[in-house]
Amino acid sequence: MRLAILFFLFGIVLFQQCAELPGLYWLFTASLLPLAWRWQMARLPMATLGGFLWAFLHGGWMLGNTLPKQLEGVDVEVEGTIASLVERNSRRARFEFLLDTPGDGEQEFSTPRRVLLSWYGKAPELSVGDRWRLTVRLKRPHGFMNPGGFDYEKWLFQRRINATGYVRTKALQTFLASEQYSRPVDRLRQDLRQQIDHHLENHPFSGLITALAIGDRSRIHNEQWEILTGTGTNHLMAISGLHIGLVAGMAFFLGRWIWPLLWRAPLLVPAPRAAAVIALLAACGYAALAGFSIPTQRALIMVGVVMIALFLQRQISPSHGLALALGGVLLIDPMAVITVGFWLSFAAVAIILYGLGGRLHKKGGWRQWGRVQWVVSLGLLPLLAFSFQQAPLFSPLANLIAVPWVSLSVVPLTLLGAICLLLYPPLGGWLLLQAASLMGWLWPVLQWLAELRFAQWQLPAEVPPWSLLAAVIGILWMLAPRGVPARWIGAGWLLPLVLTSPERPQQGEAWFTLLDVGQGLAAVVQTRNHTLVYDTGPKFSDHFDTGQAVVIPFLRREGITSLDMLIVGHGDNDHIGGADSLLQEYPARRLLTTVPERLPGNTELCRQGQSWSWDGVRFSVLHPTPQSTVEGNNASCVLKVETAASSLLLTGDIEQRAERRLVDENPSALAAAIMVAPHHGSKTSSSQQFIDAVSPDYVLFPAGYRNRFHHPHPNVVGRYLANGTQMLDSAHHGAIRFRLGKDRLSAPESYRLAARRYWNN
Repeated sequence: MRLAILFFLFGIVLFQQCAELPGLYWLFTASLLPLAWRWQMARLPMATLGGFLWAFLHGGWMLGNTLPKQLEGVDVEVEGTIASLVERNSRRARFEFLLDTPGDGEQEFSTPRRVLLSWYGKAPELSVGDRWRLTVRLKRPHGFMNPGGFDYEKWLFQRRINATGYVRTKALQTFLASEQYSRPVDRLRQDLRQQIDHHLENHPFSGLITALAIGDRSRIHNEQWEILTGTGTNHLMAISGLHIGLVAGMAFFLGRWIWPLLWRAPLLVPAPRAAAVIALLAACGYAALAGFSIPTQRALIMVGVVMIALFLQRQISPSHGLALALGGVLLIDPMAVITVGFWLSFAAVAIILYGLGGRLHKKGGWRQWGRVQWVVSLGLLPLLAFSFQQAPLFSPLANLIAVPWVSLSVVPLTLLGAICLLLYPPLGGWLLLQAASLMGWLWPVLQWLAELRFAQWQLPAEVPPWSLLAAVIGILWMLAPRGVPARWIGAGWLLPLVLTSPERPQQGEAWFTLLDVGQGLAAVVQTRNHTLVYDTGPKFSDHFDTGQAVVIPFLRREGITSLDMLIVGHGDNDHIGGADSLLQEYPARRLLTTVPERLPGNTELCRQGQSWSWDGVRFSVLHPTPQSTVEGNNASCVLKVETAASSLLLTGDIEQRAERRLVDENPSALAAAIMVAPHHGSKTSSSQQFIDAVSPDYVLFPAGYRNRFHHPHPNVVGRYLANGTQMLDSAHHGAIRFRLGKDRLSAPESYRLAARRYWNN
């Protein structure tokens, strides 16, 4: 049974690697499944096929409600229900909206469909369960696609969100009804969140208490997330498997103690059975507070397997229980395997069973608890390294302190406070305040651990699969029972994980990557021993910018530990927005810009005539001139990068005025095989004379998907087509990479095409 479930998992994982949804002819292979009942040797292959087909059915069903392309960017009138807690900030309100009407007239599309909507400006009072008629503009799920970056499209797909969009505030919006019995669980969560906000107003840890009470982590500050992530304790700030297991355990022992006191109740149902039911109900109730989120569903299934076994009075080994829980999760949600949380949760339980099982001498108290933390931290190291290219070194110590503190004091007070909020709010508020105070006592310890010099182990580059496999073998060897000889040799199997060096450009070679930052510009030039970043993309809010979300993850994936130069071409948000975040993580040795007042530290003005050579690659600034007084787009810093065989021109946001000056002054200096289109391909740039002077083989448009400026402009596209230039844009190709070699220019590499999965738009 355990092997069959593992092979079923393998089939699901195999399907998730598909770049396109397979054809329907695959369904005919289901006729082979009865072979598993007739021939024992066929059972494991058929389990793999069954997993593949099961994921295929789910994937096809989820993609069946894809928004038609003809409805992207047009006004559509829809009716539906707010299906999630509403997230608010100073700019907008955001919520999931469950459609129940197909639109009107020619704008008809299939339903039901879950969409993610933003209501910009001053949105009215919005509550979960409310029904509205809204005029919206929708688009298919689309996000940045960059090496090392977050796959937003995968996140939307896993949450069953078929489209994103915004409410047209200038159109008529109609509130239809507030149905008291619609989505009662989410309404309860909403009421609890409002009361927590009221009682913990302005408390620095109110966001953490909200996360523990109802699973809403949207109000945790970025600085707090950094500390939690840096110490490996971020799993505590959610209604996780640990907390659901804790609640189930407390309810089980409390039920077993109380049940015999209830007169004739033990004669009808034995106390252990009753306690198992009580524990399962308590776990379901706590999971409901998290809105039955997908990670919570996994934890609930795992608890359910244990409690059902207790109720049926069946002896079940831990490994069988884990396998049954895995099978249950895969049957309910085969898409869970595309999330890191799925692998972390099951791997943590498996490594605890392996690392603590089969021991002759049991250690007690803190020594045993300390071993648990050591086993989990070491066991999850390869998975963390593979997923994030980093791991918190002080995670065992931080969890040794934080887990019992949070689980045995903060969580019980938070739960009791949440219950009391419904019965007697003053008492509930006081209990939540005590829980927040206890979190405040723990916080300085976590902060100190996170700020230690070597708090994070940063891997030199993306981890290759073979070194991950070697690390798994080494860890299993190290955590084997004491009777296994030479366990210390297992540490040697970890060396590939530590010593793997990233591929670097050769001497005289340059790698250029145009990153996908939407409607903005960020690019990286790498030579053998140096790295240059040109622009950093936009800043969308105080909590999100592409320096932190795109540029830094890319540099980490490439194994880059220091930044030699940052060039910020000019001061528009779509070019400078991510600079602060980038400089905090990668302080640049040299900073060139045309807006020195907008950047911290020692900066230099970007001026024509500046040049330098790195590892046999020449860099030259062509614009603006030292005496230039131009401002805005035409003041953008223009950079040329040259190898022996090819060249690259980065033009920023210059327009036709600056283009004319460059053509008139020295047209031969502009010639380049690759050019990043001036001003994202706007109609005010890319004049015919400038295109003729550069004569690029490739032109790259750093433009957002369905951007409101309609870049690149059709006239500009026509001029490049007439010139025979191959055009690529970040919206449809994701990050675009070229290798400018010593003797040739490589073909372009599109990350969106290379990393494509069937859910990507």
